[in-house]
Amino acid sequence: MKLTVTEPTAPPQFVITMEKITSRKNPYIKHLRALETDGAYRREKREFVCDGQKTLAEALRFGGEVTSVLWRGAAAPGYEELPGQYCAPDELFDYASPLVRSPGPVFTVGMEQPPGGKISRAIVLEGVQDPGNVGTVIRTASAFRIDAVVLTGGCADLYNPKTVRSAMGAVFRQRVLETDDIDAFLAENGLALFGAALSKDAADIRDAKLENAAVAIGSEGRGLSARLLSRCEGTVIIPMNPDSESLNAAVAASLVMWEMAKDSL
Repeated sequence: MKLTVTEPTAPPQFVITMEKITSRKNPYIKHLRALETDGAYRREKREFVCDGQKTLAEALRFGGEVTSVLWRGAAAPGYEELPGQYCAPDELFDYASPLVRSPGPVFTVGMEQPPGGKISRAIVLEGVQDPGNVGTVIRTASAFRIDAVVLTGGCADLYNPKTVRSAMGAVFRQRVLETDDIDAFLAENGLALFGAALSKDAADIRDAKLENAAVAIGSEGRGLSARLLSRCEGTVIIPMNPDSESLNAAVAASLVMWEMAKDSL
């Protein structure tokens, strides 16, 4: 009897359908640049820009809606099923990227907050305009399992590329709320509000009872507004060398969040 040997068939190969872009006038390049520089345009399109393969992996891991990707030269393997993929030569990629000489990719993500349940502890930032500080607070809040970061009073844009970069992927897993109505937020979640302030009546943060509470941090230059302080049930202070007048807002918020969360970590 004659045997017939059948060669195994190779597994199907995914082919990335990708447009190669060569001009700064390309509509997609213009779209990326507008998302990077124009907050109103970001809100209108409900998209923001991120950079880097590690951040892309974080977005996919935590359910971020990746809407397009621009690669430097060629795509990396493993991302064949992502929508809207493009590539560009080095010079054009550098023009489109929010970072200098980034290896890429640059990609866009839909503005959707990660799911969240009950809020029993929150950090409130008022008027913190430096995007690096806001991003650092978001990253730290995620590390310490703070239920929500609340931005009010003209903070830096959550979706500014510098904020997103400083958050190091935490923007995809940390709940961040933006509101001008702190009273409504507190009432909805049943939280007491405390303010971090240099006050003779302020309690040592190590002794404060911060269960079911939000703590507000102001900018380093101006501190908390009189309006927000008047809403606080009390103030807290971080003990430090008396020769040091204040802490950077992100550092102060990080110390406060540690005190809020240390018994549950």
